Amino acid sequence: MSRITGVAPEKAGFFGRVIYRLAAKRYGVLMEPLAVARHHSGVFYTYAVHELMAEKASKVLPKSVRELAVYRAAVRLGCEWCIDFGTMLQRLDGLDVERLKEIDDYATSPQFSTEERLAIAYADGMTATPVQVTDEQVAELVRVFGEKGVIELTYQISLENMRARMNSALGITEQGFSSGDACRVPLTQ
Repeated sequence: MSRITGVAPEKAGFFGRVIYRLAAKRYGVLMEPLAVARHHSGVFYTYAVHELMAEKASKVLPKSVRELAVYRAAVRLGCEWCIDFGTMLQRLDGLDVERLKEIDDYATSPQFSTEERLAIAYADGMTATPVQVTDEQVAELVRVFGEKGVIELTYQISLENMRARMNSALGITEQGFSSGDACRVPLTQ
């Protein structure tokens, strides 16, 4: 259970309930980080709109590259909710989730392509404190993905760092997405 309980649908207001329903329709459940964010209207709406815009804007990189880098940031930061949700997203995108078990050995595992390895290593560097990204690393990423691709990758990894740190600080843990048995948060009482 999170350190701050999510706002129940009947207390979320009209627009809050609309967003709750849209999220539940898309992912099968009300996502706990969204319900917790509902305590602050400005943050709630910013969060919802920002996530949709970031998703729509991120079309340059192959999904596997982007999703693995984001997943790796979640793993490095230990965000249970992000790992759970990220596994589900990869499964829904038709990606091989079995190889996620080898994410710690990405540098040598045959399960990952050269491009995926570069992105995962970049996620490691960006997620370290302090950040440990080199000029050479970025130059290689630009060579492989182009400047637009590197900006997208950097943005997505940064966004996951924010999500993971917020969820971890608020004690938001896995919701059962990766097993397909997500907790059913009722939309009506």
